[in-house]
Amino acid sequence: MELNKITELIIGGAIEVHKYLGPGLLESSYEECLAYELKNTGLYLQRQVPVPVIYKDIHLDCGYRIDLLVENSVIIELKTVEALHPVHTAQILTYLKFANKPLGLLINFNVTLLKNGLKRYRL
Repeated sequence: MELNKITELIIGGAIEVHKYLGPGLLESSYEECLAYELKNTGLYLQRQVPVPVIYKDIHLDCGYRIDLLVENSVIIELKTVEALHPVHTAQILTYLKFANKPLGLLINFNVTLLKNGLKRYRL
């Protein structure tokens, strides 16, 4: 499936979850509900996918995890913070690099309007 179509379905699912739940819940609640929505669209997804830290020839299993990996190509990093900061951007860009994936979505559910908490990243 084409990346734009995948992200369209992901964003639609995130909007549905946000409309129903609103802001103010734990990240794990949004993850569970978004996974439900995406599975119902027929997308293949994995939750809490380990990401090793790669330093030269060393692969370190340090406990970093991708919240959701959709169609083995789109990383979704979920947040419930007051505002997205540069460290969140750095996190998703690092995940994209180490996991060798083409596209990432950073979604902050702790906003009044979800479009204000959504950012798309490509390497």
